[in-house]
Amino acid sequence: MPEFQRKRKKVCLMCTGRDVNYKDVETLKKFINEKGKILPRRVTGTCALHQRHIANEVKRARAIALVPYTK
Repeated sequence: MPEFQRKRKKVCLMCTGRDVNYKDVETLKKFINEKGKILPRRVTGTCALHQRHIANEVKRARAIALVPYTK
């Protein structure tokens, strides 16, 4: 087994055609850790444009209590 194995680069979920909406809580939970924090790009694999969009959607969902601020 080689010491260094390259991992496949993650593909942005939204660039492939799937949209993230603040009302879709199950999709938003993929971008939030167990403490309620928004996961970074290197973990989720999203591009910079869509990471900003996801952050805004999570914040909207938090504001109307669909997603908790903390757990």
